[in-house]
Amino acid sequence: MRVFGLIGYPLSHSFSKKYFSSKFEREGIKDARYELFELPDISGFPELLRQQPDIQGLNVTIPYKQEVMPYLDFLDESAERVGAVNVIQKAGSKLIGYNSDYFGFKKSLETWLPQDPSTLSALVLGTGGASKAVTTALQDLQIPFHLVSRTAGANCLSYAQLQEQPHIFQRPRLIINTTPLGMSPKTDAAPAIVYDLLSPEHYLYDLVYNPAETLFMRLGKEKGAKVKNGLEMLELQAEKGWEIWNEG
Repeated sequence: MRVFGLIGYPLSHSFSKKYFSSKFEREGIKDARYELFELPDISGFPELLRQQPDIQGLNVTIPYKQEVMPYLDFLDESAERVGAVNVIQKAGSKLIGYNSDYFGFKKSLETWLPQDPSTLSALVLGTGGASKAVTTALQDLQIPFHLVSRTAGANCLSYAQLQEQPHIFQRPRLIINTTPLGMSPKTDAAPAIVYDLLSPEHYLYDLVYNPAETLFMRLGKEKGAKVKNGLEMLELQAEKGWEIWNEG
């Protein structure tokens, strides 16, 4: 029996187990199962591999997408460019790190945006691990962007600056939330942007998928903006992970 699974902490609201278990049943894949492996500390990763010798591949989620990298033997170009790993392939005794978040977000965005996405510019809300895959995809799509965080920095605006300088919203028409704000159960939260300045010309993409419509999305829709949640990205990155695990 081939074992696949997810490492992270905590894992109480895992998308991956439900998705892959349903996939295996739907497609008649009987030689594989998907498990959750909660690791309170990444230092427990080698011991997990010793205890679970049948592991063939793993997904990686918060907070270990960067912390797991020193434990791997090789990094695929996708992981090197993004600077984070969310898929691990076990090839013999070697561990190879990949980033399928990049693939999932890029493909989802390309199919949703107008035919020429390079006519847009973007605000990326958040500077955590998820934002790294997003900004790499934006670079490849030739969409200029600014990061937005609680504190300003190089190529990074603060939320206070957005409030104080509303003209910043005049050009960026794509706004991507990479933070967990609005995720269940805290559904009454949303990034502190100036929603009154949104219009039907704006596109709001929320990486959060639970709930299906976040407060960020709802406030955008009230101004006529087009909105999308992160479910398709998750499904695309999961399928890319499955493809990686079954290569060769």
